Amino acid sequence: MHDKSTLITARLDRFVRDLLEPAIYRARSPLTVTSWDVPDEPVPFAEARAADFTPFAAGSPWGKPWGTVWFHVSGDVPAEWAEQSDVAIEVLVDIGFTTAQPGFQAEGTVYGLDGHIIKGLEPLNQHIPVTQGPGEALEMYVEAASNPDVPDGQWTRPTTLGDVATAGDRSLYTTRAFDVALLDVPVWELLQDIWTLDGLARVLPKTSPRRAEIVHTLDLMVDAVDPDDVSGTAAVGRAVVAPALARPANASAHVVHAVGHAHIDSAWLWPVRETVRKCARTFSNVLALMDEDEHFTFACSSAQQYAWVKEHFPELFERIRERVAEGRFIPVGGMWVESDTNMPGGEALVRQFVTGKKFFADEFGVEPREVWLPDSFGYTGAFPQIAALAGCENFLTQKISWNDTNAMPHHTFWWEGIDGSRVYTHFPPVDTYNSVLSGEELARAEHNFAEKGRANTSLAPFGFGDGGGGPTREMVAAAHRTRDLEGSPMVKLSSPQGFFDAAREEYPEPPTWLGEMYLEYHRGTYTSQARTKRGNRRSEHLLREAELWATTAVVRSGAEYPTQALDRIWRLVLLQQFHDILPGSSIAWVHREAERNYAAIAIELDEIITTALTTLAGPGEQTVVANATPFARGGVGALGTSVAAAEPRGGSLTAEGTGWVFASDTIRAVFDERGLLTSYVDLASGRETVPAGTVGNLFQLHRDIPNQWEAWDIEQNYRRTVTDLVDAVVVEAVDDRTLRIVREFRASRIEQLVTLADGPRGGLRFTLNVDWHERQKLLKLAFPLDIHTDRATSEIQFGHVHRATHTNTSWDDARFETVAHRWVHVGEPDFGAAIINDSTYGYDVTRSPGNQGSSTTVRLSILRAPLFPDPEADQGQHTLTCELVLGATIADAIEHGYALNLPTRAVTGGAGSAPLVRVSNPAVVVESVKLAEDGSGDVIVRLYESLGGRAAASVSVDFEHTGVHATDLLERPLGDHPEIAATSDDGAPASYPVACGPFQIVTLRVQR
Repeated sequence: MHDKSTLITARLDRFVRDLLEPAIYRARSPLTVTSWDVPDEPVPFAEARAADFTPFAAGSPWGKPWGTVWFHVSGDVPAEWAEQSDVAIEVLVDIGFTTAQPGFQAEGTVYGLDGHIIKGLEPLNQHIPVTQGPGEALEMYVEAASNPDVPDGQWTRPTTLGDVATAGDRSLYTTRAFDVALLDVPVWELLQDIWTLDGLARVLPKTSPRRAEIVHTLDLMVDAVDPDDVSGTAAVGRAVVAPALARPANASAHVVHAVGHAHIDSAWLWPVRETVRKCARTFSNVLALMDEDEHFTFACSSAQQYAWVKEHFPELFERIRERVAEGRFIPVGGMWVESDTNMPGGEALVRQFVTGKKFFADEFGVEPREVWLPDSFGYTGAFPQIAALAGCENFLTQKISWNDTNAMPHHTFWWEGIDGSRVYTHFPPVDTYNSVLSGEELARAEHNFAEKGRANTSLAPFGFGDGGGGPTREMVAAAHRTRDLEGSPMVKLSSPQGFFDAAREEYPEPPTWLGEMYLEYHRGTYTSQARTKRGNRRSEHLLREAELWATTAVVRSGAEYPTQALDRIWRLVLLQQFHDILPGSSIAWVHREAERNYAAIAIELDEIITTALTTLAGPGEQTVVANATPFARGGVGALGTSVAAAEPRGGSLTAEGTGWVFASDTIRAVFDERGLLTSYVDLASGRETVPAGTVGNLFQLHRDIPNQWEAWDIEQNYRRTVTDLVDAVVVEAVDDRTLRIVREFRASRIEQLVTLADGPRGGLRFTLNVDWHERQKLLKLAFPLDIHTDRATSEIQFGHVHRATHTNTSWDDARFETVAHRWVHVGEPDFGAAIINDSTYGYDVTRSPGNQGSSTTVRLSILRAPLFPDPEADQGQHTLTCELVLGATIADAIEHGYALNLPTRAVTGGAGSAPLVRVSNPAVVVESVKLAEDGSGDVIVRLYESLGGRAAASVSVDFEHTGVHATDLLERPLGDHPEIAATSDDGAPASYPVACGPFQIVTLRVQR
């Protein structure tokens, strides 16, 4: 027996498809079209308008991959349309959209004759409002981008479309229409009524009286609309459904704050230059919607995207500025871009807020109070403190819903960081940041909401995203119809601040989530595109050096601070920390451009550093050594320069039997004839750290074929297929301190230089030169250690986290690949070991049970070889360095981490220069020294407690100044009494007491 409602639904579907949708436009009239094919990269409107256009017929092919074609569209609105009522005149342009998915294919930007952007064109947003009436002429230009559909419905197979050099030149699209058209407003409105009611009915229980009422009402509506006069009877159909739309929601209905939104990836399956145009299309769409609907608001993050619009589309930017002043176009997030949070360094995450919030304040006079990161791939435990110190109170994310093993237990909660700071956090139960406000999505939000019984309010970001597009008039219509509708959550057009204010009032004390929010997915992003990651790491540390030495040169020598250059470089580095660039999940074009940018950044920063150090050293012929780390080394104090004699390098490499032995005052290490580490003894304790039956310095090659997302994912089953690369073609001494090992396998080659490391505890340094030509393989470097521990400690921004090495729970088991910055430490109470690196981020740390306690294996993820979206990802040459330090405490790991990433520099000159600041307690680490953002010349010193305990320190300031104040990250006074009283009055440099809590970040402003 058939369900009658199923038959009614089938009838309704055909009615909508065959009768109603074709009647949306009462009439259409073709327009005249000419075109100009841009020969290379996109050009501004003025240049395009001056080009030679030639006739173009609708139905013709156009557009090579990543090309641009300008269409000139002109004609008259038919005079006979003057007699029509309940209509709107629009231009319809279909440039050949191939699917209904906006943002991943052809797109267009519509300009008026004066260069004014009217709106963007997307597959589900093809209409252009016009002001001309019947009998009047109209004219416009369409900049059409023939962006290829790079994924083409898949996320694993190689594609040539991700690089303009390999994408070819065949035409991708065929135009369909350039028409002026008469929108039948009652028909369009009826379609919105039906969409809302039908969507609601489909998610209500089959036995629900409300569902039965809606189904019956829609059936009667079909009866009421005459198939031979759809336009004339659409209003009758609306009258039939009006009572069903008027029934108010239940008092207990879930409340959804619908926030207009467009998640525009700043680069991903398109290059940065295309994102600039995506912003113009999306933002102009939004402004057009605001002109139509006074209730509509739009939240937009990423100061970088506003900056692009200001630079390239100043007229559009001024219109945005007006809507920001009205409170309808809402800057959110406060960051320069929606960055990755796992891999950027601590100071870089700070600068995301410093740079982003400064832009919003300067341009709009506003300061966002929330962090807006819906799509980043997991969230560092350092983030709550950084956000709070940047003036943010609230945090929003969506991506954690992608977890592959465990569901987050909350949707509204306090998120507490490693230092104890908290931000009020919401994780929308609608489970998408690209909502269309469908009945299915709204029901999902209500069903999923974990805080039922204690709270009843959630947020839904609505609008097409990823590739942009934003909200449509259909989505806004859905919001209005579900504002107060029986059977549906109540939808309120709102803002981020409006939601968080309501949520805090309703649920002031939600539960707390402590520490990092690890994404159980996309674990390969810690390793993919190693050159991009190395460029980021190097740029961060070069920026530290450049700011330190330039500031020192300003204070000591009156030099000029390179403000503009440093600001420009920071903005570029911050852009490339976007959550699809730094994680290595973009097309080839994006990563090749990033690598070129990093190379140019290195050259420019080296010049700034050298200039500053040469200025400081003054005239002379002595060798002046500079140490940018926060720890003294090699006879040079922390953060200073010195004429220092080279210290003798201890230790040696000698042949022994068929192998080789490294010996120094601190360690003895034995390598066999294959270049594998068979013994590694810490001489101070006498501990042998290589477990019996194992070898270290072991490269392991795994099959790496993710289930779905090539560049993003590592599946746990990779461990079951492994080849140990034990054979070497060369093992030889280069000198009395260096062993050279060469391994060749398949199509690849690894040359390794092993030497005795410098530093307080010595150790072994491994420099890798890899010529990598594998596909769908993962290369790991393993160090088994005879250390019994149930956790590993990994450096993150401004501190570290402990992670289980066991798999007691599903949460432990799912964390099988983790991220670390400069070091990982494993240890027993009286003995530990640290693995230091200069450019890698991915690790796994596992236990091997034994009769006398377990041993621990630490493995660095060296390289991957995904096929999509960049089929040439990581192919070719790579250089990276790591160290294995025995007998190391966490404090040792921190010191070695800075030392490896900040090698000393030498210039020729006459004298050294004392550091601007000194800190008495080594647990309190100086992260940055720079000049203030406001141009006052004040010196900013950023410190943090590094060991996870409480630490008191004296900060000595060795230059003329008038006071020291504690500030937030935006360099504003912190608290009611920010000034710190000096404790030195005996002629020595003024000293200021600082008391730090665990992992606390302290920013000091030294007034000059």
